Amino acid sequence: MNFVAAQGVKHIFLLPGGGSMHLVDSLGRNTQLEYIPLLHEQACSIAAEAYARITNNLGVVLVTTGPGGTNAITGVAGGWLESTPMLILSGQVKRSDLKGESKVRQLGPQELDIVTVVKSITKYAVTVEDPKLIGYHLEKAIFLAKHGRPGPVWLDVPLDVQGSLIDTEDLIHFKETETEIEEGTSGYQVFDCVSRAIEILNNSRRPVVLVGQGIQRSGASEVFQKFIEVLGVPVLTTWMAAELLPDAHRLNFGKPGMIASRGANLSLQNADCVVAIGVRMDSTVIGFDHTDFARGAKKIVVDIDQHEIEKLKTDIEVAAVVDAKLFIQTFLEESSKLIPQDRLEWMVRCEEWKKKYPIVMPEYRAEKDFVNVYHFTEVLAEELRQDEIIIPGSSGAGLDAFWLAYKVKGQQRLFSTGGLGAMGFGIPAAIGGCIAGKKRVISVDGDGGFQLNIQELATVASRKLPIKFFILNNQGYASIRNMQMGRFSGNLVASDKTSGLMLPDVLSLATAYGLKTSRIVTHQGMREKIREILTGDEPVICDVLVNPNLQVVPRVVSELLPDGSMRSKPLEDLWPFLSREELAENMIIKSRVF
Repeated sequence: MNFVAAQGVKHIFLLPGGGSMHLVDSLGRNTQLEYIPLLHEQACSIAAEAYARITNNLGVVLVTTGPGGTNAITGVAGGWLESTPMLILSGQVKRSDLKGESKVRQLGPQELDIVTVVKSITKYAVTVEDPKLIGYHLEKAIFLAKHGRPGPVWLDVPLDVQGSLIDTEDLIHFKETETEIEEGTSGYQVFDCVSRAIEILNNSRRPVVLVGQGIQRSGASEVFQKFIEVLGVPVLTTWMAAELLPDAHRLNFGKPGMIASRGANLSLQNADCVVAIGVRMDSTVIGFDHTDFARGAKKIVVDIDQHEIEKLKTDIEVAAVVDAKLFIQTFLEESSKLIPQDRLEWMVRCEEWKKKYPIVMPEYRAEKDFVNVYHFTEVLAEELRQDEIIIPGSSGAGLDAFWLAYKVKGQQRLFSTGGLGAMGFGIPAAIGGCIAGKKRVISVDGDGGFQLNIQELATVASRKLPIKFFILNNQGYASIRNMQMGRFSGNLVASDKTSGLMLPDVLSLATAYGLKTSRIVTHQGMREKIREILTGDEPVICDVLVNPNLQVVPRVVSELLPDGSMRSKPLEDLWPFLSREELAENMIIKSRVF
């Protein structure tokens, strides 16, 4: 535990158990670490993942053997996909009770080979069978968690190893030269990639920069600001990188993708050069058909993980397998080679698209019977401070509609585990973010996802954490219900009350935990109610009654072909569809209309 504290970690999230009793005792005796007990191991791992993202350091989890480890997997999987450095310490049966190479399924009580289970979602996973190697494995695990592409690591510690008395002078240590990590290309190759990128930009009339959270992971947020000012071209962000640039910034032209503003997608699709830095380039951003992605542009892709570049089924002019910060710093050093370009016409065109196609439409503000999610998000964003931590849920309306409409300002932090999209993320992530940030957190979640870790309201109440929860109550699993209405002729299955799903009244549950509650029913008085909720430091649960039939738009839709396969529209052709004439007017390159 002293070693963990020496990494600058202040808190460990845990659920104690007999299989981890010595580790738990050690943690309890350590004066440099504060333990945060939660009521489910999944909540522990999700809270630790959020903690890591706020502190830009390790998130640490301590769980017991067997189900303690398996319950923690969802949060670890989220950290794996989001490249979050995490350390999971799990208890295990004593060495003599390990099944080893035998063919039995289990030998010791609650024994499970958790290392084999989690190897595909960790950078390093090992059972520590020699007490003298605990230092080696800790040092190696944390080095790997933080270097190259960050990610979770897992140390499984048998009971008798936990209880061993060892002389620290006898510990074997890890040497960084022993292992290879994904550091990317050499300095010379980075220079070559930057030179080719500058050459392409010097011949580009309609460039855009597309950035992802690889910027934050590499610690490049500050140099990124200098980079975009030097280029002076439209900047597009992924949802997880939205916090990099306030929406009001003159170079911010939105978040492109499968669910996106039309302006952002039109800027991307009409570009003749795309500089993508720290972007995983998954289908939510570039669509399912890679050949349709910015098909008129020369593509410069910067990613520390070469596999993320190799998966792309489109031509890449510059594939820079390099840390985002190193690439940007090298680019700035060579920026005198940029030839000034007159791109005023391009900037004006992008600005026109941004203004012509807002996300929050006038009819959304005029809705009478329910709260419109887009308008609610608009008002909430206006009422929040410049330095807020906002952690929406990772699924349903708390993810798509909220992210689409929210406008970042100031130094706000805004994130979720969008890659995994786990229901149950909201409450524990807010807890982890609140403890890490030492200030209030705004959590916006769907009524379905909120239920999955609702037991952690006890943690919120007992610690009096200043978290303001806004629950988007759409009376069930609205995204599933809409899918079943559209794809399966309204055959609803387990998606709302009429089809067997029962969601209890969230305010009654909150009251049982001793928490303050509120409810927003319509737009009338909504701003005032939000201000009231935001006043003070006590936790509040607010039930927001939203339209259960809300359609998340604009978005890419697919059509079913006669052979049973699916074909998606290109990113510029979002639903609800523009007239073919208006779409053609918006396209500088030829649109693929079908």
